Amino acid sequence: MQSRRIVIAGAGIAGLTAALAFARHGLGVRIYERSPVLEEVGAGLQLSPNATRILGRLGVLDLVSASTVRPEAIVLRDAATLAERARMPLGAAAERRWKAPYLVAHRADLQGALLARVTESPLIEIATGATVGTVDAQADGVKVSLTQGGIDSHEHATLFVAADGVWSASRRLVGPNEKSRFSGELAWRTTIPVDSDVGRQFAGLTSLATVTTFLHPGFHLVAYPIRAGHAVNLVAFTPGTAIAEQWSGETDAGAMKRVMHGTAPALARLVDEAGPWTVWPLHTVDPTRPWTAPSGIALIGDAAHAMTPFAAQGAAMAIEDAYTLADAVAAAANTAEALSRWEAARKVRVRKVARRGALNHFAWHAAGPVALARNLFLRLKSPASLAADMDWLYGWTPPGWSPDGPGGQL
Repeated sequence: MQSRRIVIAGAGIAGLTAALAFARHGLGVRIYERSPVLEEVGAGLQLSPNATRILGRLGVLDLVSASTVRPEAIVLRDAATLAERARMPLGAAAERRWKAPYLVAHRADLQGALLARVTESPLIEIATGATVGTVDAQADGVKVSLTQGGIDSHEHATLFVAADGVWSASRRLVGPNEKSRFSGELAWRTTIPVDSDVGRQFAGLTSLATVTTFLHPGFHLVAYPIRAGHAVNLVAFTPGTAIAEQWSGETDAGAMKRVMHGTAPALARLVDEAGPWTVWPLHTVDPTRPWTAPSGIALIGDAAHAMTPFAAQGAAMAIEDAYTLADAVAAAANTAEALSRWEAARKVRVRKVARRGALNHFAWHAAGPVALARNLFLRLKSPASLAADMDWLYGWTPPGWSPDGPGGQL
């Protein structure tokens, strides 16, 4: 097994998780990261039980837990009245139901924990400031062409894994050079300290111990604690026009406020005072396009299937991809067959998650009679029923999963 090498492009959450998953099977891994310095752009993320049980198996959960928060519930509130529309219990109830915790975290804290485990492994190496050029089929795998520090080289590998994100340069390796597509939505992000004036304003709107979504026809805003409860992550989603394929930097919230007509004054004031805001264009990737090539290439995470974040599953799907891909390849005598089976199974799962996100977006932006019907539906749903609706998502385990496996006890 140690003679089989895996090459990974990208040292984000998907790439680092994949490295740990392959090393768990005794496979040597080399990660090539285009940036000269390892850093994560972003703010908060939600880690549902389908992701945290894998992080536990990989030895990452214990490292990241100290900087995370285990929210008590997911709460839906009306942005105009601040009335609570629904509540799904999390916390201890989530762990009992789904056998793993539901966490909220800063993205950098998760990446830091993954990186700490990666650097501990003698089977994993990381090279920064390196770009991947071509990946050519060979009799026993692939030849990966690389450029680092102005020097060209190549490396032979059993498998090349592209984990280079929504604007992947490696997507062209498994099909037409199709770029990601702007979804028509912008994400506005900021983080506020809990002990600040604006943090105290937020505490007057909803509990600091929940994941809260404020519903409005023109936008929705998601808020939850991060950094061990010392800060609150705010992210609002509005319609918008395409902007550069990068973080656009700090900006005022003028465009966001223009869609907030009828919002509760306290919530509108929070948006005014919580900035500066960073804007992120939400891009998606056609999930029906190829993710693998039989020569030994696989795309994972956003490189394969970037989706809108309305099911809060972007990081979780990347983590699932990484773990299941390593299991499939390590167990198979024929890499091409393993990749084909893995892709077919993952596409079914990812499509279902994307549909859930689309449903959430529709419901959260409902207006008029549709909003009234939504509110009635939610009023008739018990907290336990809302939780049961998520069993297929949060209760999912990888094929062949055993809770008694190495690192399986959470």
